[in-house]
Amino acid sequence: MIVSRWRNKRSVTELVDKIRAKGKTVYSFFEADDFKQTLKESGQKLHPEEFMQKFESIPDWKNNPQVREIFDIDMKALRDAETVILLLPAGKSAHIEAGVAYSLGKKLIVIGEQKETESLYLIFNEFYNTIDDFIKSI
Repeated sequence: MIVSRWRNKRSVTELVDKIRAKGKTVYSFFEADDFKQTLKESGQKLHPEEFMQKFESIPDWKNNPQVREIFDIDMKALRDAETVILLLPAGKSAHIEAGVAYSLGKKLIVIGEQKETESLYLIFNEFYNTIDDFIKSI
């Protein structure tokens, strides 16, 4: 499973394609049928930046059924994952997902340059500066 930010869609798609080219399976929230259905029902056919601006400004988001559905989809994917890859740059939600994955005992990989010290990044089992560095390791 890959976790990242919606605004990082191009890099997520690149990583998915390269992992699959190595004969591996991977879950991407961009491709998940239930996620796509949720977006379709909400009329979301927007550029990633436009989508995030709209999503981040949902009033009463804690009680919004579409936000809840996306949460449920993400949590199921985390429970079902064998390995979770955090692809930087990543936002708050992706970092929370990494923490949940750690608490579930999942193998954790981070891809992207982490320049400053982050003690909690020690939850990760493997570190790669670039997508290509990671792909070479497969």
